[in-house]
Amino acid sequence: QVQLVESGGGWVQPGGSLRLSCTASGSIFTLCDMGWYRQAPGKERELVATITSAGSTNYADSLKGRFTISRDNVKSTVYLQMNSLKPEDTAVYYCNAALGHLNRWGQGTQVTVSS
Repeated sequence: QVQLVESGGGWVQPGGSLRLSCTASGSIFTLCDMGWYRQAPGKERELVATITSAGSTNYADSLKGRFTISRDNVKSTVYLQMNSLKPEDTAVYYCNAALGHLNRWGQGTQVTVSS
């Protein structure tokens, strides 16, 4: 089993940066494909970025160049570096772990971008 705990959300002004972290419990983190998703008020949850167990990354087209996903298998943590943040990036950001039939979500962390 995997449990996920996100951190690093908060309020930031437009143009600012935040780094989200998601730490996984359990011993299978290195086998999991990890991802970040977000859900804005009144909208469906959408993909932000994913990183496979082998380290291959994938991004939502609209976020390429501003967001970077990475993972530290020693710390069982996946990161999302967010730069040049815009008000439309305001959302609850969720961490996801996937491995075969396993699909786990974190509780989410709020990111608010406003002046």
